[in-house]
Amino acid sequence: MLTDLPQPLPRRRAPPPAVAPTPERTILVFDLETVPDLEGLARMYGLPSHDMAGAEARLNGKFAKLPFHRIVCVGALAARRDGGVWQVEAIRAPHCGDHDEAGLIRDFDARVATAAPQIVTFNGNSFDLPVLRYRALVNRVAMPGLARRAYFQRYSDAALDLCDVLSNFQPGGKAGLDALCRALDVPGKPEGIDGSRVFEFLRAGRIAEIAAYCRADVAATYRLFLALQHMRGAIGSDEYRASEANLDRFLSGAPSDCVTGAA
Repeated sequence: MLTDLPQPLPRRRAPPPAVAPTPERTILVFDLETVPDLEGLARMYGLPSHDMAGAEARLNGKFAKLPFHRIVCVGALAARRDGGVWQVEAIRAPHCGDHDEAGLIRDFDARVATAAPQIVTFNGNSFDLPVLRYRALVNRVAMPGLARRAYFQRYSDAALDLCDVLSNFQPGGKAGLDALCRALDVPGKPEGIDGSRVFEFLRAGRIAEIAAYCRADVAATYRLFLALQHMRGAIGSDEYRASEANLDRFLSGAPSDCVTGAA
């Protein structure tokens, strides 16, 4: 019978046209400097928590799993777009010489809570953001500021990872921050220190140099952000040059409490 014939499926309505996202007006570029959490690693290896020498020997120079990276410095650059030009408002790098790890996490979360900015990182989706969340768990720290937007969703506009975006989310397309800065001929990482030497510098009491390195990282990441905004047509050539010049003026003449890592 005709009624037994399969019936055509109802037509699906076309999705509504995509709405262009509202341009971000504030950003917070951030970077973490970390060292191995030897007490936590000792527990993982089944050693007494005070046997940090044993934990370090077991780690044997390998890169620790993300929950075992203790935060010793948090660099952050805050900027606001004003009339098409990005203006730096502050660069800070509080560190373990002045705060414990829980305090560093609370301080960063408070900055995010103030304006719910777009967060900008370089490799932050793979390292900085998950480490921040793991260490908040370890220290039993609440992070209500980082719950205001979808900062922990990889493809969200709330957190822009330049390493992911520039490589089209392909591991084979990734390049390091310093290599990109050299390719663009802009200031990058300082000589004599990189992430692998932070523990060495911390043990030597060279905390101020760690903070300076962290500030240089966020400034370099910000320069890449500006170049990407220009490439995308989000800012014109004049605005791009003015934004770069604003950063240079800020770095050369910022008040000391904005550039020394003071809390």
